[in-house]
Amino acid sequence: MSSVVKIYALFLGSAFLMFAGGLQGLLLSVRGAEEGFSLLALGLIGTGWSVGFIAGSITVPLLVQRVGHIRAFSIMAAIGTITILCNLLLVNDISWIVLRAFSGFCFAGAAMIVESWLNEVAENKSRGTIFSIYTTINMTASTLGQLAMSVTGVSSHIPFIVGAIAFICAILPSAMTSTPQPRPLASAKLDVWLLYKTSPLAVITAFSVGMANGTFGTLAPVYGHDQGLDASGIAFLFAVTAVLGAIAQVPAGRISDKIDRRWVIVVLGTLAAVVGFVTLLFNPRGGWFMYVLFALYGFSAYPIYAIAVAHANDFAKQGEFGRVAGGMLLVLGTGLAIGPAIAAVVMNLYQPVGLFIVTATFHGALALTAFLRMKVRPVRIDGRIRFRAMSAEKGVTPGTVELDPRSDETQQAVERASPAPGSLKAEAEIITPDVVEPVSVVETDRKPDATPEPEKKNDVQE
Repeated sequence: MSSVVKIYALFLGSAFLMFAGGLQGLLLSVRGAEEGFSLLALGLIGTGWSVGFIAGSITVPLLVQRVGHIRAFSIMAAIGTITILCNLLLVNDISWIVLRAFSGFCFAGAAMIVESWLNEVAENKSRGTIFSIYTTINMTASTLGQLAMSVTGVSSHIPFIVGAIAFICAILPSAMTSTPQPRPLASAKLDVWLLYKTSPLAVITAFSVGMANGTFGTLAPVYGHDQGLDASGIAFLFAVTAVLGAIAQVPAGRISDKIDRRWVIVVLGTLAAVVGFVTLLFNPRGGWFMYVLFALYGFSAYPIYAIAVAHANDFAKQGEFGRVAGGMLLVLGTGLAIGPAIAAVVMNLYQPVGLFIVTATFHGALALTAFLRMKVRPVRIDGRIRFRAMSAEKGVTPGTVELDPRSDETQQAVERASPAPGSLKAEAEIITPDVVEPVSVVETDRKPDATPEPEKKNDVQE
């Protein structure tokens, strides 16, 4: 706990950052709808953010190596401040698409710098506590930023000014902290091929979650606006979604630690698909029914990504958590970028409620794929890693992966023990692709008339 107290300033800076990000993301969608932006433009605003975020995750480490952590963080916060103020000065769709990319870039960089600081001071015994507190603070601050829109509204300049103030305040704690600057930032470990070899389902899940959550996070506010909700109603609608999504992560994760995680993905994906189809069928115009549907969406859709990360690393070698989770980031970011653009076209062809066609389709396909994968690959019983909550929306960076205690081999919650031959545990171990090592054939002198020994049959049939 002493480590947590020592870095409270970094938690505070991260809270300001997430507050500004939560407010800005919701504000632009609702204000853009009020300004009459096309659905395609609103979708591309979400795409621009994801593209900028991925670019920042890859390039910001180079900037930090050149100017240092304090200056680089100040640059990121300054870009965030300039961007949200330019959103106020340049109210047109093209400008907002470009500016949103800059916003995503600065957000990725600032978050990575804070997380590298946290990772530097985190000891092995406190890493889990620090990661949990950091995740909770981010979720809470982002939700509070969305709720702030219910107070500020969207029509005036006030929410833009509040967001700019929050970006500026994020600089102060890091600038005044006495914590030594950390080691240089590591570049993003984006190894999609390793991820696919480890778990094809993880690739499908990350992309499906990115498509669905990118669509929902960017265009669901537009749907709420079209249904007649005011700024306050939309803010509370998303707050309910975020809170239920955060609450669901712990029980869903604990259950996935005890049973085949794919069953949890099947159940949650099916529930999210049902919520989407019910919303399509009834198309509620406000009222308690809409709040219930959005709450159920957050409850079912938001925990899936973290469970998929744990599932992928159940089958990874020790020490590969960072590379596998990095691959998940790239696939997730790709879905986050593509989803809003596709959903905007669907919403244009049908109605704004058409966005749930996209979410329901990808969640349904994910549930079916996870179910079919259980027929192909048995569950791994030994060597599983413990679940930890992780955001499936905007905000997961390579720094988050490094901070996660599972990225340290010594932090494996469940020891990867060698099971007894012939047991059910051995069956799960044998089909794991990454634990099979190359076999070296050593030639020995043998008499020509020697009779080879018969091969022993394996206890487990492939």
